[in-house]
Order: sequence, then structure tokens, then C-alpha cells
Amino acid sequence: MARNIQNQMFPEFENFGKDISILLDCSNATPIRCRGGIGYKCCFCPAEFPDATDLKRHTIDQHDSETKRGLIKGKYTSTVLVKLDITSLHCSLCKTDMSNLEQLIDHLIIIHAKNIHRNIKNYILPFKFHGEELRCIICYSLFNKFKVLQEHMSTHFRNYICDDCDAGFVTRMILLNHIKCHQLGSFKCDYCPKTYNTHRKKKSHERLVHVHKSMLNKCGYCNEKFDRYQKREDHLVKVHGVRSVTFNCQACEKIFVSQRALRDHTKRDHLMEKHHACNECDMKFYRPCDLSKHMVKHRGIRKFKCEVCLKLYVRRNTLREHMRIHANDRRFKCEHCEQAFVQKCSWRGHMRAKHGEGV
Repeated sequence: MARNIQNQMFPEFENFGKDISILLDCSNATPIRCRGGIGYKCCFCPAEFPDATDLKRHTIDQHDSETKRGLIKGKYTSTVLVKLDITSLHCSLCKTDMSNLEQLIDHLIIIHAKNIHRNIKNYILPFKFHGEELRCIICYSLFNKFKVLQEHMSTHFRNYICDDCDAGFVTRMILLNHIKCHQLGSFKCDYCPKTYNTHRKKKSHERLVHVHKSMLNKCGYCNEKFDRYQKREDHLVKVHGVRSVTFNCQACEKIFVSQRALRDHTKRDHLMEKHHACNECDMKFYRPCDLSKHMVKHRGIRKFKCEVCLKLYVRRNTLREHMRIHANDRRFKCEHCEQAFVQKCSWRGHMRAKHGEGV
């Protein structure tokens, strides 16, 4: 099911801790335990920082070489990896600036005669932090979460390869978890009668529905849980004053709260990627779920009735919007003439006709 494509090239893992210790002793590179609820966690104490720059400063100022050697010695195997912040990387022995990890390793071997394996870099994920941007240092792709960026690094560090789909992974443990998605069968939920064709789908269902009860997004400051990621992000901004990260569309200047939302917008509205066609009319859609919602128009039963005027609607949401007419809920306001409208389409028509703005 799996193969190690560079098995003979990696250093022996009993030397791996020693190599990492040399790197940390001789440079300002900073290890990151993980990205927690509040921020980046220190590898040597419980400290946690929203800004990676503060973690680097803390690690250099608060933890000496003895502390670092004591923690790392004998810790690493082929199932783990080291996440290393190499922002503004330099050799601490001679203060020479380094552009990347490979250059630092060569420098330590050639200039300072350090006994370190060059291939140690295969089990180190390097990161550079510049402000709030999270970019891959290899392909410069932009990400909104450190976890997603970390998962993306497997596309560049293909130490272990899946024989089924040729996907690459940094460590053997990550590969073994991935392989489960190819193992088809009948996997029954431990809490309810539902069954799934993969073990991964079963575990995902159990976590979402039974274990965490749709509250997977937990605030790292106060431990309050939310059923949606965006609700947690809004909570962090409003309650704890955490700065929100936004993504601007370069084509129309719209602003989005996640990279995924920006990507979907770009494909749907600018690249016009609408591959899901309705077989009843000429309309096409970007996502299958959008097509499914549209099909209700052709095949749906009008079972949602307005108790005021007795009109019938196919969708509950359409009835809910209709009820705003009876409530005179004019939530769509013109910022130029302060005229207000019940329906968004009416507001858009007004903005185009009266003010020449396409919204």
C-alpha cells in the first residue's frame, strides 16, 4: 500500500535528535509545537502566542541550549516531523544571513565543521512568517489557516507515497491515516445504526454528530464552542479582540473571510466554471448543491404556505423572505438617498437605475 521513495537517503533516526539540536544551537530557527486555540505553541513550555514572531523571541530569550537538547533527545521517529520557523534565518555562530534551510546546513558543515546530515531537511517543514500572511515558502500559495498550510506541505515533501493515488506525505503516520480512505467496506457507527463505506467517513460522522455534537470549533481563549468556523472567528474578533484575516479579490475587490470563499468566488464569478447543467433549462451552476436547489423549481411541490395571503412556495427559505413583505422589513437601504427595500433584487435595480452602480 505504501513505499518510502528515499529510504536509503534519510539519516538514521537515532541521529535525528542530535542533528536538530545542532540546528537550533547554531541558528535562530524556532521549532513550533503546533497551532493551538490561541496561537503558536512553544515546544519547551506551555506558552502560546498569536504571532509567530513573539514565539521566536520567547524561544530565543527564555530557553537555552541545554533545555532544547533535553527535550529533543530521543524524541523523533519516522512518524513525526519538525515544524521550524526560519523567518530571517541566520547562523548564530557568525551572524551570516541564510535564505533557506539547505544553505544553513551546508554553511554549518563547510564553514563550522559541524557533523550534521544534509538530508535532515526531508523531515523538517520550514515556514516563514511575514505579518498576517501565511504563504508556502516553496510555491508561495496563500493560506488562511496554519493547519491547512501544514497539510499542503505534503505536496512538496513526498517522503512516503500512496500506491493507490500517488499522493505524497511527509511522514509514514500521515500516510497510514490517508490509506484508510481507500479501504472500502461496511463501517457501522458506534453510536447509531448508520453505516459508511470507509472508516474515515465513519469517524468523521461520530466526531461531528455524536462526540462534539456539531461543535468542533472551540475558542482557545474561553473554550466556548461553535457549530461553524465563521461563528468562532466572529467571536474571536468581537469578544477577544483578535484581528480578522481577510482575502481580497484582485478582479473585483470583493472581500472574503477565507481563502476557500475567495477561490470559489473566482471560479464561479470570474472564470465562469459552471460544469453542472440543468437538464430542464439552460442554466448551469458551479456546485452540485446549487443545481440541486435549482431543480426544486422544476420538480418541487409547493408545500410552504403563507398564512397571511395564502401563497404557496417550494422552499421554506423563499417563504421566509416573502414574510418580510408583510412585516415591511426594509433591510436593504440605499446609502445615497436612504430609500429602503424589502427585497435585495429591488435594491439592486434601484442602485443601477438611479445611481448607475452595479451591485
